Amino acid sequence: MRGDLHADQSLPSIRMLAKELRISVITTKRAYEELEKDGLIYTMPGKGSFVSAHGEHTLEESKRRVVEDKLREAMEAAVQMGLSPSELSRIFRTMMEGEEWVRF
Repeated sequence: MRGDLHADQSLPSIRMLAKELRISVITTKRAYEELEKDGLIYTMPGKGSFVSAHGEHTLEESKRRVVEDKLREAMEAAVQMGLSPSELSRIFRTMMEGEEWVRF
């Protein structure tokens, strides 16, 4: 998501990544399948998985979707706590203007 990987850059094998992260090969395989479904990577049988060259637009969409999901969660929490839309908006603006934003 940060753009650290370049188009056509090879990715670690599913088994190698699973071992390195100490997670299931099945979980790693699912993650690669999701990335491929989203157009961020492609797989060449017998050669491995690679970063997709046309994934920049998809990457921006994915970033936006992640942020939207997090904001939706915040909205749902605000509703559950009885905060109004204007209160939530004020909290968001305050955070954007404050030190929290600068640290990121």
